[in-house]
Amino acid sequence: MTLKRFSFIASTLIILASCGSDPLDIDASNVKVNLEFVNVDSVFVNSDSSGLIQAHHRFKQEIPGIYEYQLGYCLGIGNVEDTAFYNSIRLFLKEPYIARVEQRISEKFKNLNPVQSKITDGFKHLKFHFSKGSIPENVVFMNSFFASNAFSTEKEIGIGLERYLGKETDVIKELPPDKFYEWMKEGLDEKFMARDALCSWIMTHYVEDVNGNLAEHLIRWGKIIYLTEAAFPSESDALIMRYTEEDLQWALDHEFDVWTYLVTDKLLFKTDEKMRINLINDGPFTVGLPEKGPDRLGQFLGWRMVKKYMEIKKVSLEELIKTPYTSILSEYEID
Repeated sequence: MTLKRFSFIASTLIILASCGSDPLDIDASNVKVNLEFVNVDSVFVNSDSSGLIQAHHRFKQEIPGIYEYQLGYCLGIGNVEDTAFYNSIRLFLKEPYIARVEQRISEKFKNLNPVQSKITDGFKHLKFHFSKGSIPENVVFMNSFFASNAFSTEKEIGIGLERYLGKETDVIKELPPDKFYEWMKEGLDEKFMARDALCSWIMTHYVEDVNGNLAEHLIRWGKIIYLTEAAFPSESDALIMRYTEEDLQWALDHEFDVWTYLVTDKLLFKTDEKMRINLINDGPFTVGLPEKGPDRLGQFLGWRMVKKYMEIKKVSLEELIKTPYTSILSEYEID
């Protein structure tokens, strides 16, 4: 075999291998990110009066956005004088139910290193695709008093540890059923923590909000979930979608039916807010579609549209987030 012939075969094999490879399956081990992890909840629980006041002033300086969210929105304390702050925190922690929540947090999350490593690795993958992309300065663990899973500010991510205690934990079972439905408790699982943190940051800093028709909203969410998948390429699609494996399979099996429903009822280009909420927001199921199916089927369909587009166009993630929704919509076909 001549050298020229060998070179042609080798080149062909390389091209064929690259065509079949997953563009998200990359090595991000050498990517550098600088994240600081701060456990505000642990400081609140374990500090004496002077230590708590010192931490209060430090947090106001170092993590102002998320700390204001914690005190103002989650705990309803706000920006008050030191004495009022200390008394408010101590009253909050002495409330019997909260004391037991804190006990369960301390039991379950004795070691946060694994989730910290996972979040760090997620941001390494994200930075691989976005060399100049925004990365948080701090990831803050807190007790959000069940206000949110993960919340992003300009420079920080706040994670409500209590929302990852698991549905079988006694303090979760005791949540009032008229406010915390069973389907909500199903999602309070530790395995989603890192995923939620990255998804929150991506939604806030990478994919612009839209104020258009339903198709535009679906594809925006498709981009958010695809970037979350890029941050955790080895995770299951079910985890990335925040579904059970059974719910994911139902969605895949009925993808054509969901698409047909939107097309037949001419919903894609409507701007009805209630319809958008029904298709995108959390719930026991997706309103307007069979109750045996999962919630957020609008998000799922948007993700499938983006995946199809990326299979065809193979553009970078930086190009993807700039791509008009109409371009992605026009390439969507169900195999």
